[in-house]
Amino acid sequence: MAASVGVAKAAVLKDPKIQTQIQTFQAFKPWTALPVTTSRSRLRPSPSVIRAVSTPVKPDTTTPVPKRSKVEIFKEQSNFIRYPLNEELLTDSPNINEAATQLIKFHGSYQQYDRAERGPKSYSFMLRTKNPCGKVPNRLYLVMDELADEFGIGTLRLTTRQTFQLHGVLKKDLKTVMSTIIRSMGSTLGACGDLNRNVLAPAAPFARKDYLFAQETAENIAALLTPQSGFYYDIWVDGERFMSAEPPEVTKARNDNSHGTNFLDSPEPIYGTQFLPRKFKIAVTVPTDNSVDIFTNDIGVVVVSDANGEPLGFNVYVGGGMGRTHRLETTFPRLSEPLGFVPKEDILYAVKAIVVTQRENGRRDDRKYSRMKYLIDSWGIEKFRSVVEQYYGKKFEPIHELPEWEFKSYLGWHEQGDGGLFCGLHVDNGRIGGKMKKTLREVIEKYNLDVRLTPNQNIILCNIRSAWKRPITTALAQGGLLQPRYVDPLNLTAMACPALPMCPLAITEAERGIPDFLKRVRAVFEKVGLKYNESVVIRVTGCPNGCARPYMAELGLVGDGPNSYQIWLGGTPNQTSLAKTFMNKVKVQDLEKVLEPLFYYWKCKRQTKESFGDFTNRMGFEKLQQLVDKWEGPVKGPSRYNLKLFANKETYEAVDALAKLQNKNAHQLAMEVIRNFVAAHQNGKGE
Repeated sequence: MAASVGVAKAAVLKDPKIQTQIQTFQAFKPWTALPVTTSRSRLRPSPSVIRAVSTPVKPDTTTPVPKRSKVEIFKEQSNFIRYPLNEELLTDSPNINEAATQLIKFHGSYQQYDRAERGPKSYSFMLRTKNPCGKVPNRLYLVMDELADEFGIGTLRLTTRQTFQLHGVLKKDLKTVMSTIIRSMGSTLGACGDLNRNVLAPAAPFARKDYLFAQETAENIAALLTPQSGFYYDIWVDGERFMSAEPPEVTKARNDNSHGTNFLDSPEPIYGTQFLPRKFKIAVTVPTDNSVDIFTNDIGVVVVSDANGEPLGFNVYVGGGMGRTHRLETTFPRLSEPLGFVPKEDILYAVKAIVVTQRENGRRDDRKYSRMKYLIDSWGIEKFRSVVEQYYGKKFEPIHELPEWEFKSYLGWHEQGDGGLFCGLHVDNGRIGGKMKKTLREVIEKYNLDVRLTPNQNIILCNIRSAWKRPITTALAQGGLLQPRYVDPLNLTAMACPALPMCPLAITEAERGIPDFLKRVRAVFEKVGLKYNESVVIRVTGCPNGCARPYMAELGLVGDGPNSYQIWLGGTPNQTSLAKTFMNKVKVQDLEKVLEPLFYYWKCKRQTKESFGDFTNRMGFEKLQQLVDKWEGPVKGPSRYNLKLFANKETYEAVDALAKLQNKNAHQLAMEVIRNFVAAHQNGKGE
């Protein structure tokens, strides 16, 4: 298709091993053969041939034109993501047409409507910000808070990719909201669409070399892969640019075309007119810190340092992704795998080479198979590495060995290492609203705090002076933002996507359903004798696309019908193992029939410190299914009460009677009373 790929493809085709692989690679033919005119190449007619006047010229049908998805045509005809969105925004209609609906995703917005309402559709738009590393300046947070009240539904949603989502914006208000975000140090450019999404990095504001270097790298990668053609600013701020100055090494890497990566003389040197085949996700982290779910990304980048803590370079992993389609086994979640090590000065060139490999070879005919994980799964990592190395211009070095991964939430109070403190706050499902929203605004505004958003839908308040710790803790508790020791451990690691009623892909509930799910799991824990401080990682999504990364959970619930879920088991607490489907079509009212035997036998048969996910993997699904099928309830022992909470049996029975009136058990009610007492005491209201 293009001159920019000539160097790489010529080298690849000379390799006999790769040539053999290409011949067998029929299901995923690269889109690069498409005869699309771009700024890199022009279609030229072949030399004229003298023919008899009466002989018609027959079209050449020997090389069929590969099929393209409708979205590819929309992109090609859009004048770099402008048309027809620019015209649709000017109409009086509350919605936009199909082509504009696809294009506005590149601008960071999805068109939605409330699926619970009957009659004419009430359209609105969801806006998603782009915040590399989850960094949110003080001014931007306050502006997002105001926009949610004035133009949204009164809530802010923290996402699993360290961004905000603002729901309920009407079409007539889009330009006002977008321009306000842009003029307040924010952006939504590339938060959705077929390009690089928000780049993750650990949200903790540690003043450590490795953390600072990881965050700087994430910001540089985000800048490298930001669209350059100006369509975003043309639409929302009439062409006025609000881009901050980028480091010279980013500009140099973007403009470098020594290995045929770029579209020459194009306003989009990396993306061209067609951008990428599908969304593209990148995360950067440091060894041991898997707060970013590193293996679920198209590219995972891990800082490697020397014995003195000086960064040397990066381990690079490729091919992760969560999305799949029900009843289509050729679609699947996948963990990334090692590609190699690169020196620190080369990371932008290596990332660019990987992106270009996907750009040129990812499928553009069927979007279900357009993520890079399918390209790597089909090619194999060796061929993929060979092609990337042509664009990179170097060989990847062997991967460096790393220590064991841990999931780190950074909840509670921590020292930053520069004299300041930070406070991580748990937000159920990332939904900030009501009293919590008002309290957060007051604290952030009063103390002029910057914030960080985490990949687990939580929020971190940064740069807090020691003298502010007590009054901030008190104020937060008044707003329901308790320290993690007062939050149910099940809630601390749980996640859910928004799902119904606004998401067009949702099959059933997720965010609205998970509070009840967690209460029911806690009740099952009580019933089978598991301790309160024990927990499992639970994630719920309303469809198989996996926005809350349920396929990494110890217990994943994936909507597969109205009030029905697939049950996935086998993820691990440190997010390094992929779960597998255990059961299909489990009705929401029947969850206990599955969970009770699983948790009971985990309690009885687990090895020392064995997590629920590791237990399910060790036992095997066939054995677990037998236990579920034969389940008749836990073995009943003599009546017991919790001596840690209740001084005597009479107290237990009295609390248990009150708890039943609230559809709770005695332990749940007692813990609720204790948490409320502690919160009131912190607020200065205790007697």
